[in-house]
Amino acid sequence: MTVTNGPNRAGSSEVEMTEATHPVGARTARTAWSITFLVMILQTVNFADKAVLGIVARPLSEDLGLSNADIGLLGSLFYVLFVVTGLLGGFIADRVKIVWVLLAMALLWSLVQIPILLVGTFGALIISRVLLGAAEGPASSLSNVAVFGWFPKSKRGLPSAVVTSGTSLAKILMAPALTLVVAAYGWKAAFFTMMVVGAVWAAVWLVVGKDGPYSVHTARERAKLSGDTGRVKRVSILEIAALPTFWGGVLGMFAIYGMVAVILTWLPSYFEQGLGYSRVNSGFLFALPSVTGMAAMLLGSFVTDRLAGRGTTVRVSRGLVSAVALLLCGACLAVIPFVTSSWIAVVLVVTGYGVGVATFPLMFVAVSHISPERQVASTLGVFVALFQTSGILAPWLTGYLVDAAQNPVDGYTTAFQIFGVVAIVGAVVMFLTVDPERDRARVAAIDPLTNADGAAEDEELYAAPRGDDSAR
Repeated sequence: MTVTNGPNRAGSSEVEMTEATHPVGARTARTAWSITFLVMILQTVNFADKAVLGIVARPLSEDLGLSNADIGLLGSLFYVLFVVTGLLGGFIADRVKIVWVLLAMALLWSLVQIPILLVGTFGALIISRVLLGAAEGPASSLSNVAVFGWFPKSKRGLPSAVVTSGTSLAKILMAPALTLVVAAYGWKAAFFTMMVVGAVWAAVWLVVGKDGPYSVHTARERAKLSGDTGRVKRVSILEIAALPTFWGGVLGMFAIYGMVAVILTWLPSYFEQGLGYSRVNSGFLFALPSVTGMAAMLLGSFVTDRLAGRGTTVRVSRGLVSAVALLLCGACLAVIPFVTSSWIAVVLVVTGYGVGVATFPLMFVAVSHISPERQVASTLGVFVALFQTSGILAPWLTGYLVDAAQNPVDGYTTAFQIFGVVAIVGAVVMFLTVDPERDRARVAAIDPLTNADGAAEDEELYAAPRGDDSAR
């Protein structure tokens, strides 16, 4: 391994290791994808924990005598501390190895299911969902940080999409399975199942989890070994958040995440109450939007990675593609009240959700592009926490609209229309504001280590020597 001590060309004293001199070996590449798929499973568990409320909503309301507004309140309370810990989690991950942060989160997800299993009252549900939201707050951002540690910036779109596709697998695989569990053993069994699944993942991660060669913690360890302990300037998160790419992305993603929170909480109920499908069929239909979502995320990120590799700007390959996807999503949702056929309504929900969630990995990459590499965890943590605030309002608002409407279908379709219009507005905002190259240049004016011509220098600084798997 060739290490250059002393100042590099940007004036920093961090270690410099060029990828050209030390290309990442095949063994490291295999490990990178193994870690990526394991983190994808964590995201599957994460979103199955969210989706379980939608699956048990009807039997839960019948057993405990809850109104639609009560179910919506449970869905919204999940996000109260979710936002707070999402903000804090990124700053913690800047300082603590991501491998340990993910392990702690997975263990907490299992532990907070216990109040529901022991008591099973509405109060226990509130306590458990609030605590679960707190434990899962940083999950989306830190899962991406974990895999970003294994890939250079120009190749992060597809890995991010693979991780984010875990949100779709939660509904494609876990939702039907949990539906059958609930039908056979009752609604408490769904929470018990999630407790066991989370504990199993944590046990596997404890054995095989690693920090990647592009991880900031790996770079710091190499700097210490080389005797280079120079301090690097940090860019204020307020200065990063003031950039149009950041706040414009937050506004656009705020719209799409509100829709995601509603789908997770209410879609099975919409299929059952609004469209007349049976409870079991509604549980299986719940998986359909995620099929299109997963396909759109993987295909979109693969194509945009190829575009980025051929020199297309990040504004086009990540920002403009995201804006178009969000626009199509909003259009599909906004017209739902005007259709009379149940299968057309299903197609619109499935299509709108699918193209909408394709924006998640693209915007994660766009925002990480404007951040200094050593601050990606905190930058993404703040970004995700801010746009996820829509989850606090959206499920409760939908439940309120359903209770206030003359019939459930009118309430659900009104909610979808509102979120569709908001998504269209968000798409316009993203089109006008998201420009990662421009904003990276502005960060470079504050911190010379983040050079304006893209990710080249960060990739040099954090590149791995051949065959290095970066032990924990």
